[in-house]
Amino acid sequence: MRIAYIAAGAAGMYCGSCIHDNTLAASLQRKGVDFALIPTYTPLRTDEPNVSIDQVFYGGINVYLQQKVGLFRHTPWFVDRLLNSKVLLNGLARLAGSTRPEDLGALTVSVLEGEVGPQKKELAKLVRWLKEDYRPDLVQLTNSMFLGMAREIKRELQVPVLCSLQGEDIFLKGLIEPYQSEALQLLRERANDVDGFMATCDDYADFMAGYLDVSRDRIHVVRLGIRLEGHGVGERDLPEVPFTIGYLARICPEKGLHVLADAFHQLAGQVGKEKLRLQVAGYLGKRDEAYFQQVRAQLDAWGLSDVFESRGEVDLEQKIDFLNRIHVLSVPTTYREPKGLFLLEAMANGVPVVQPRHGVFPEVIAATGGGILVEPNSPEALAAGLLKMMKDTEGREAMGKQGKDVVHRVFGDERMAEAALEVYRGYVTDSDFHSGRVSDAG
Repeated sequence: MRIAYIAAGAAGMYCGSCIHDNTLAASLQRKGVDFALIPTYTPLRTDEPNVSIDQVFYGGINVYLQQKVGLFRHTPWFVDRLLNSKVLLNGLARLAGSTRPEDLGALTVSVLEGEVGPQKKELAKLVRWLKEDYRPDLVQLTNSMFLGMAREIKRELQVPVLCSLQGEDIFLKGLIEPYQSEALQLLRERANDVDGFMATCDDYADFMAGYLDVSRDRIHVVRLGIRLEGHGVGERDLPEVPFTIGYLARICPEKGLHVLADAFHQLAGQVGKEKLRLQVAGYLGKRDEAYFQQVRAQLDAWGLSDVFESRGEVDLEQKIDFLNRIHVLSVPTTYREPKGLFLLEAMANGVPVVQPRHGVFPEVIAATGGGILVEPNSPEALAAGLLKMMKDTEGREAMGKQGKDVVHRVFGDERMAEAALEVYRGYVTDSDFHSGRVSDAG
């Protein structure tokens, strides 16, 4: 089976979707599947060996210029290639915080317009490469913001097209009007161009069925898995004091660091700050620097800066070291998180979690027993959950051991790859490979 998976680079940031896409690709490649992980916008950055192809389509600089200046919609392709150097594309991270909301909204809409939008030249390049150079049996899009590509891909290649659903509604809901409404209308129109969808949990599949106005039957659930190599090696042996709470995620308002900081303040008031530590690790983008400074300033005003530490962005080895230095993990997202890779990473290392009761979290904790749930968006409820974990050493350690056991048995990348492969086989049978015939999955 030959699969083309169109992923989205995140301008040099460790991105959960990039890591997930790369893990899926690597696992399927090890199983002998011809799987091309195709970056768009910028090269992918992952904390494991990168298996994406050495070519970027929809290069971020070209996409932006074609949006802003009509001339660049007609430049020769060799000129476009000059702007697709990895150095230039990865440099886009420095500009991310300066993008105007109007530009972001207009660009989102134009990409969704696909073959009739300002970036139709970029779509033509991608389609030609797929058709002439790779010739896949099936194409998968990393999220619904790429739905504008599907119609032309199906028309030219005559193969099934699937679309992953990975939390992109949060971005879309952040667009200003009229772009938010225009984008949603295009999403619902273009959703009819794909054969099916793949979501990471039941909660998100249910939500996106309504959001995209598609039948729930068209959405397959393929649960996340992580590559377990290096995770959970050896026994955890932490002193009871200080009780160390960890946060491992991108630092931004929607991930809820401010909620955790407030809960930490309340907990310190109950047990004394000398018994506590708060450790934070994760990518901090330019756009969210002011937010992080506000959180730090609040902790300082509460007199907690001496029991708070920020480790910054961490690679895989540093991530595992971080997890082995904390008693519990909490990332109290303010939205219904559909992925939550950090849960699996924490549990794989024997770290129990305290999470809000929404999104993917109830499903993962029900499956693993590796943590507890609290009321969402409530620092008081989170503080109570953390206090429970702190006081119940035996129960906490039992959760950590059970979560670790289940994640290592059930949530590995091979399980995820097998589930994805089963979905693919429902759309492309052995007799269809390279024959031009596909199953009717619409």
